[in-house]
Amino acid sequence: MTELRADARRNREKILAAARELFREQGTAVALDDVARRAGLGIGTLYRRFPDREALIREVAVEGFRTGLAAIEAAKYSGARPMAALEELFRRIVEERERLVMPLIGGPLARDESVRELQRSIVRAVADLLSAGRDTGEVRADVTPFDLISAAAMVCRPMPHIPRSQARALAERHVTVYLHGLRPEGAKALPEAGDPSEYLGSNRRRDQGSGPSVLPLRRAPFPT
Repeated sequence: MTELRADARRNREKILAAARELFREQGTAVALDDVARRAGLGIGTLYRRFPDREALIREVAVEGFRTGLAAIEAAKYSGARPMAALEELFRRIVEERERLVMPLIGGPLARDESVRELQRSIVRAVADLLSAGRDTGEVRADVTPFDLISAAAMVCRPMPHIPRSQARALAERHVTVYLHGLRPEGAKALPEAGDPSEYLGSNRRRDQGSGPSVLPLRRAPFPT
C-alpha cells in the first residue's frame, strides 16, 4: 500500500472502523452508504479508498488476521512459560476482538493467496505454542491448533443485546474455564472431531510438511 497523507489515513481508519461495526451488527451485505454515513464521510470518499464491497471486506478481513497473528507471535516470543503465554494471548484477543470481526464471521476470502498465507502463518504459530506447552507438560497432548482458534472465536463472538462491558467479563470467564481445560491433569479424552480440512479449503498435499498439518480457515473464526 502506498503511503497515505495523514487526512487520507484518518479517513481510511474511520471507514474500516465503521465497516467493522456494521459487519458485526448486520453482516457484510450492509449498504456501503450506511458505512460511509457511520464513518461521517461521503460515499465518494469511501469509493476513493475502496472501489467496491469486495475490496472493503478484504481489507477488514486482512486487518483482522494480521491483528490475530501479531497477538499470537507476541505470545510465542514473550519468553513466558507456555501456559502464561497462552493466557496472555487470550487476554490480547479479548482486548482486540473488535478488530477480529471478519475472521469471526467468516470472510469470503479463501481464494485470496495473501489471506491464505496469513491463515497458514496463524496455524503454524499456534501449533508452536501448543508444542511448547506439551514439551513442558502444561498442555494436554490431544489439543490441536484448530481447537485453540475455534475457542478464541467463540470467546470473542459478538453477543447481541449484552452491554460490551458485561460481554467482556463473560469472555474473560470463558477464557479462564478454557485455559483450565487445556491442562493435562485429570483430562478426559476429547470427542472425535473428524478432519476439518474439507471445510477449510485446505490443500493438504501442499500444506503438509514438517510439523502439524496446516488448516487454512475458510469460514472459520480468527484468529478472529
